[in-house]
Amino acid sequence: MSFAPASLPWLAAHEFRLAWRDTLAMMTGGRRVRLVGWVVGGALVYGLMAVIAWFAIRPWVEAGVVLDKETLVLISGTGLLFWTVTLSQALEAVTRVYYGRSDLDLILSSPTSSDRLFAVRAGAVFVSTAALGALLISPLVLALAIQDGPRWLSAFLVLAALAALSVAIAMAITRLLFRVVGPRRTRLIAQIIAGIVGAGFVIGIQAAAILTHGGFSRMDILQSDAVIAGAPDVTSLLWLPARAALGDPVPALVMVVLALSIFAATVALIAPSYGSLAISTAGLDRVGSRRRASTRTFSPTTQRQALRRKEWKLLMRDPWLVSQTLMQLLYLVPPALLLWINYGSGAGDGMFIVIVPVLVMACGQLAGGLAWLAISGEDAHDLVATAPLTPSTILRAKIEAVLSVIAAVLAPLLLLLAIASSPMAAITAVCAFVAASASTAIQLWFRVTAKRSMFRRRQVASRAATLSEAFSSILWAATGALWAAGSILAIGPAVLALGVLGLARLIAPRKP
Repeated sequence: MSFAPASLPWLAAHEFRLAWRDTLAMMTGGRRVRLVGWVVGGALVYGLMAVIAWFAIRPWVEAGVVLDKETLVLISGTGLLFWTVTLSQALEAVTRVYYGRSDLDLILSSPTSSDRLFAVRAGAVFVSTAALGALLISPLVLALAIQDGPRWLSAFLVLAALAALSVAIAMAITRLLFRVVGPRRTRLIAQIIAGIVGAGFVIGIQAAAILTHGGFSRMDILQSDAVIAGAPDVTSLLWLPARAALGDPVPALVMVVLALSIFAATVALIAPSYGSLAISTAGLDRVGSRRRASTRTFSPTTQRQALRRKEWKLLMRDPWLVSQTLMQLLYLVPPALLLWINYGSGAGDGMFIVIVPVLVMACGQLAGGLAWLAISGEDAHDLVATAPLTPSTILRAKIEAVLSVIAAVLAPLLLLLAIASSPMAAITAVCAFVAASASTAIQLWFRVTAKRSMFRRRQVASRAATLSEAFSSILWAATGALWAAGSILAIGPAVLALGVLGLARLIAPRKP
């Protein structure tokens, strides 16, 4: 079935084809045989999630669902956590609508309406956001619907409303940034906002739990007496989303109608400016900005120092890197806060059993991403390869640049940790250094030649590298936790982590 060119169905079909190709590229990396692995693995993971959801909610359903303030607060808090992540994803997706597409020049130069194109692409962002959320919550919702009746399916309507509201807010924020800071800085600032929004509410809840209960548990603060007492009465309209999520169809329909109306109005207001704003972003990645002549003179430096400076500058200039790594850095805020408020209070080792693995895991994951950028995402590969330097010198400088960034991020937290307990600081430093080194080594063994713009899809290059890096970081975090607890069992995960490294080295492709 063919549609009239430039019609809404025609543009929607074009968007669907692009989205399908992009999804296949991310899953398979150009190898269709990997799709079978994704389908089988995804089905197994989904089945496991369904089993966990079934047995997790069964006692709650058997006891009977009571719409009291405790339940409404818990559902509202959990829903708000989920919505902030949805808003973060929507903001990043809307930003790519303006910056991340190479077909805008062709389509905008054709006799088609840019308003219509924006409406279709905004709708595509809404559908993709809602579909991803539905996939994540469907095991829980289906388990509730089977055990307690089909009324729980109204949660999908709530999800659609949250997705529409998220995309509308993301479009408004992006348009405001274009007006305030211009097209060159909008992408960077939007990515920073996306990272902060994605982790901000979670961190805020954890910070409140730390300040009031001295622990990381978000459920403690949501179910605390102070929050329950200060919450509105059960008849308040503020509980409309929670009631809708708990199976009340009328509030769910009200939310969907209201959210879709806001979404449609936002699209209608922003669409007329889409064409000019999208054109203003063209060529930003290829045209350098004008800089004033520097008054600094060249100073003698070694080859490795010059390479390290080059890597640091590239990391600071990469706009897409900010949102990818900012969330990892933000999750280090709760451990730092816990260290700060427990300084001098004589807190036991239980606090460190939580903090140490969090820091080790964050360092391992952050090092993996930065190592990919430095080693595989080298845009000036030919220039560096033809320089009068040995390959070992180049790789050594890149590794030093990555590890020095990790050290700079970890140093303030290690200082706070050392003030509270120097042995725990030493344990954290050792495990974090080993985890970061292991992730860097894995990226070195599985290095490829790729563009830095492919950072978001770096896992496609090698599933073995991705899994090895994840297992290595998890095992070194477990080693740190058991070591902090003073258990000799810490040897176990350390040996397993070394085994993962050895296996990764064996299966890594041999370089000529």
